[in-house]
Amino acid sequence: MPPAIATAVFVLMILGLFLLDRDPEVRTSPGLWIPFLWLLINSSRAVSTWVGQPPTVSIADEYMDGSPFDRAVYLTLLIVGLIVLLRRGRQVTKLLRANAPIILFFLFCLASIFWSEYTFIAFKRWSKAIGDIVMILIVFTDREPEAALKRLVLRVGYILVPLSVLFIKYFPLLGRNFNRWTWTYMYSGVSTTKNGLGTMCLICGLVPLWRFFAVYRDREQAHRARKMFAYTVMVVMVLWLFVTADSMTSLSCFLMAGGLIMVTNIRAFEGKAWVAHFVIAVMIALSLFALFLDTGGNLVGSLGRDATMTGRTGIWKAVLSLSGSPLIGTGFESFWMGERLQKVWNLTAKGIQEAHNGYLEVYLNLGWLGVGLLAVVIAWGYRNAVAMYRRNADAGRIRLAFFAAALVYNFTEAGFRMMDPVWIAFLLATFAIPAAPVPDESSSLDLDLELHDPLARSKPRVNALVSAPVRKGTI
Repeated sequence: MPPAIATAVFVLMILGLFLLDRDPEVRTSPGLWIPFLWLLINSSRAVSTWVGQPPTVSIADEYMDGSPFDRAVYLTLLIVGLIVLLRRGRQVTKLLRANAPIILFFLFCLASIFWSEYTFIAFKRWSKAIGDIVMILIVFTDREPEAALKRLVLRVGYILVPLSVLFIKYFPLLGRNFNRWTWTYMYSGVSTTKNGLGTMCLICGLVPLWRFFAVYRDREQAHRARKMFAYTVMVVMVLWLFVTADSMTSLSCFLMAGGLIMVTNIRAFEGKAWVAHFVIAVMIALSLFALFLDTGGNLVGSLGRDATMTGRTGIWKAVLSLSGSPLIGTGFESFWMGERLQKVWNLTAKGIQEAHNGYLEVYLNLGWLGVGLLAVVIAWGYRNAVAMYRRNADAGRIRLAFFAAALVYNFTEAGFRMMDPVWIAFLLATFAIPAAPVPDESSSLDLDLELHDPLARSKPRVNALVSAPVRKGTI
C-alpha cells in the first residue's frame, strides 16, 4: 500500500476509534485537554523533534540544558494548567491535604536541589516535575474523575498506537532508529527508542483491556458492540507493537498487569482484597526471582535476554561506583550531568542517561532518604488502590494494574522519573481523592422547599440538628 493511502486509512482508523468509543452521556471538563497534551508529548517525542528542530549542542549538553522550544511548550501547559486549578481551589486544597505523602516526596525533591552541583538546572527539572502533579490534579478535580482518567489515556492511545503502526510499516525514517550498540535497526514508532514505544504501549494498552472486560460484563451497556470492537482493535495493535519492537520489559509488565485485570474480573473474586494481594505478590516475586535470584538466567533467557539483562548489570555496577552521598544523593535529577556523566559513559557506553532501575535511580539522586520516602508513597498508595478496589471494583482494577506494572517495570527501567508515562500512571494509581459528602433525602427535600416556598426558609430544620459525619476515602 502506498504511504499516502496508508496515511489516509490510518487517519480514518483514528477517527473511527474516537467515534466508536464516544459516550455523549458522560461529560468531562474541556480542561482535560491540557493533561491530554502533556501525556501525548511525554508518551511520544518532544515537540522540537516533531517540528524538526535539530539539536544545536552535544548530547551531554542537550541533556543538561534541554531545548528552549520544548521548555516554552511545557511552561505554557503548566501555566494554563495552574489557571484551571485556580478555578477549582477548594477541590485542589482537599486533594493536596489528602495526598500528604506524595507532596512530602516532592518537597524533599525540592530541598535536594540545594545540595545539587547544578542547582538551577535541578530547579528547572523540579518545575517540570510539578507539572505531573498539576495534570493529575486537573484529572481528579474533573466533574467525573473516573471518566476523565479513562478518556485521558484512551485519547492518547487512539492517536499514538495507530500512528506507531503507520510509522513502522510505511514511514521507516520516522518509525525506526539505528541501535548504536547492536548495529541493527530498532522499531520506535512515535517514540525515539524501543523502550519508549514499549512504555507507551504498556500504559495505553492496559486501559482498553480494562474497558473491554468492563463493557463485556455489562450486558446493558449502551453501544456495547462498537465499544468492544474499538478496545479489541487497540489491544491487537498494542500486542503487535510489543512483538515488533521486542520490548520485553514492557510486554512482561503488560501481560502480568493484564492478568491481574482478568483475574479480578472473575465474579467470585470481585472486590476481594486478598485476591489483589496474592496476584501482585506473585508478580513481584516471580519478577525478582527471574531478574536477581535465578543465577542461571533460565527465565530471563526464555525471553531472549542474557544473564546481564542486556548490559544492565554493568550499568548498575558503574553508577554505584560513582554515586554521591548515600543518605541524600546528588540532588534532584542531578546524577546524570557533568563529569559524572562522562565517567559513566567511559565505563559503559556513550548515550546512557538512566540507571535502568527506577529504585536505583531514586537512590542516585535522592539517597536513602529519597528511597525511604518513595517506599512510604508506595505503601500508602497501595492502600489507596486496594481500598478503591473494595468499594468500586471496576475503578480499582486499573489502579491496581497501573500500580503493579509500575513496580515491576522499575526493576529494569527507570520509570520513577519526571514526566515519564509510567510515573504518571503510578501517580494516577496512588492518588487519593476525598469522597464528597453524600446528601440525604431530607436535605434535598429542604432545599426543594426553599426553592419553591420562600416561607420554608424560616422554618426550623430538624435534620440540621443531626449532622452526619463526612466520610473520607480514596478513589
